[in-house]
Parts: sequence; structure tokens; C-alpha cells
Amino acid sequence: MIAFEARCQSQVRDLHAAALAAGGANEGHPGFRVSYGPHFYVSYLRDPQGNKIALFSSDPNEPGRDD
Repeated sequence: MIAFEARCQSQVRDLHAAALAAGGANEGHPGFRVSYGPHFYVSYLRDPQGNKIALFSSDPNEPGRDD
């Protein structure tokens, strides 16, 4: 799996949607994950070749999981 850091949560959502529109498969909708910190916002997908990709943001200036 490879991970790409986005600037913000909205960019995670936009990139995830664009990847799905380009033929990727959803492996995890954008959102917070309990296993990670309160500001870790991530989505997962597979590209058309089957590679798993994570798109994440952990900006402490954005709303967090518990906000």
C-alpha cells in the first residue's frame, strides 16, 4: 500500500471521488478511523491495477473525530 498526504479533509474526499470515477475501487470511504489519532482523516481505494492506496490528512486545525 502507498499513502498520499492531502492538504485537508475536503481534498481527501475530492481525490477519492476522482479515483473512483477513473476506475478505482472503494476500499474505505473517507472518514476518521478510531485506531488512529483524533485528526487522522483517511480513505482507501484500489487502482485499476489492484494497488491499494491511502489518501489522508491529519491537519490539527480542522475538526477532529471528537469535535
